[in-house]
Amino acid sequence: MRSATITRQTAETEISVTINLDGTGSYDNQTGIGFFDHMLDQLARHSLIDMTIRAKGDLHIDDHHTVEDTGIALGQALAQALGDKRGIVRYGSCLLPMDDAQVRTALDLSARPYLIWNVALPTAKIGSFDTELVREFFTALATHGGITLHVDMLHGLNSHHIAEATFKSVARALRQAVETDPRKADAIPSTKGAL
Repeated sequence: MRSATITRQTAETEISVTINLDGTGSYDNQTGIGFFDHMLDQLARHSLIDMTIRAKGDLHIDDHHTVEDTGIALGQALAQALGDKRGIVRYGSCLLPMDDAQVRTALDLSARPYLIWNVALPTAKIGSFDTELVREFFTALATHGGITLHVDMLHGLNSHHIAEATFKSVARALRQAVETDPRKADAIPSTKGAL
């Protein structure tokens, strides 16, 4: 079973992440940030990665540390669950519409973290959630998961729709990339022989 549990504790946050790459998309995410939990639930549901996250952070200051550290821990869990990446498809992409929003994601589980981010959220807040934290989360996820991640918003008017389309699009691309390739189930998907 391709699964991992990561616990991360700092002076600012205490995070626990458990994932199963071969799951059904079940989730139980509790960070203390309602909108962020909703986005993490979308990430699990649409990637088919089972995900349980518990986060306690310094929310009396703001949501930044909790969101970023959750991204760090989830990225580390993905990297651990993938192991040497033998047999995975490696690449994934998704063009996802949600009402007025359309977001395109392409990613490579390359162990070479890089983020291209062309997403413009038109408001500073979604409820009480700072919209700039969407990028912070994906920066941390890509960096600590070893993911080359390109995210482009093609259309969008509503910040909630754009953010949710982004999480769903990344999830669907991730779902493709972590799948086992039945034609190369025992091979590292690189001419280098390692990722």
